Amino acid sequence: MTAVSSTSRAIVVGGGIFGVSAATHLVRLGIATTLVTESRPASGASGRSLAWLNSSRRRSAAYHQLRMIGIDRYRTLAARHPEAAWLRFDGGLTWDADDATNEIRSVFAHERALGYDALLLSPEEVADVTPGIDRRAITPQGAIFNPGEGWVDLPSVIEVMLAEFIEKGGALVTDAGKASVQLTAGRASGVSIADGRLFEADAVLVATGADVPALVAREGRFIADSTPIALLVRTKPIATRLRAVLNTPRVAVRPTPSGALVLDSAWSEEEIVIRDDGSFEIRQSTIHGLLEEASRVLEGNPTLELDGYGAGPKPIPGDGDPVFGAIEGIPGYHVAFSHSGATLGLIAGELLAGEIAWGSPHPLLAPFRAQRFAKAA
Repeated sequence: MTAVSSTSRAIVVGGGIFGVSAATHLVRLGIATTLVTESRPASGASGRSLAWLNSSRRRSAAYHQLRMIGIDRYRTLAARHPEAAWLRFDGGLTWDADDATNEIRSVFAHERALGYDALLLSPEEVADVTPGIDRRAITPQGAIFNPGEGWVDLPSVIEVMLAEFIEKGGALVTDAGKASVQLTAGRASGVSIADGRLFEADAVLVATGADVPALVAREGRFIADSTPIALLVRTKPIATRLRAVLNTPRVAVRPTPSGALVLDSAWSEEEIVIRDDGSFEIRQSTIHGLLEEASRVLEGNPTLELDGYGAGPKPIPGDGDPVFGAIEGIPGYHVAFSHSGATLGLIAGELLAGEIAWGSPHPLLAPFRAQRFAKAA
């Protein structure tokens, strides 16, 4: 489908899932598109993501709707790649701590009221529904199993989409360093990169993860930012029957295409030390703690060996909701900034590309504009 639009050239800055998805959708619409990445594709937050596809627990109705449509797009992708090991829908299992914060029953009631597929299971019932979990780790209040949830290996999806992007004529610029949006007569007119090259365009999409708020601040615009530094640990391949994504009080666990596991948690973020030069210090005790917590929730409590880890910013807007679309008062300047990059990656890229190509805002993105932060500024 070819767009009928005054936009004939677009530049997307950012090689994560938002940037690559939007760039691929733009070339599908017939827009000449250049994708600029600071280093290599998927080298930022998309390469360190748990990448759990879900809309569980509580959030606004608009956010829930967008996430559900996002999951639907992955189901379409799965149908096109039925043999892919990098995209699975084997469900998600969640339980809370055994204390006053436990809200599993109220969350279950909320999800059922929304029509979100959910089962409330006792620890003894879990094994009959999803394998690979040590029921002794599940708290007495039980666990919620969401059969429609899944996971994706984002670097693999990015690789698949980049192949299509290039095949359709898109231009990829890697190792560009920090990029700057150029304005001409008050509108976005291109992007300059570290070596001085300038790429001209009718529209620019900035999808640089945690850097987005600082970039728009140069133009006097404010996006509230709650980005933490996060840690993702990868194990060596392990024989396990686990298929679902686990979200537990002390660790989140998901399988990978190679048979390894990836792990993260909220408490491990709090133990990361940010040095004066901006680098990160990861304590060995933190890594070992994550490995031990993961072993504790797995059937047979296997010994998990470290294969590697990544630490870096996890993009989260100040109010937790995504920031998508045009920057008010700067024609041609668009942004994508959100925590839920995996779940929203395909649909956000599709809708943003449509807005850029056709020049008309999409109603699904209306609640998620950057201008909602104007009063706070």
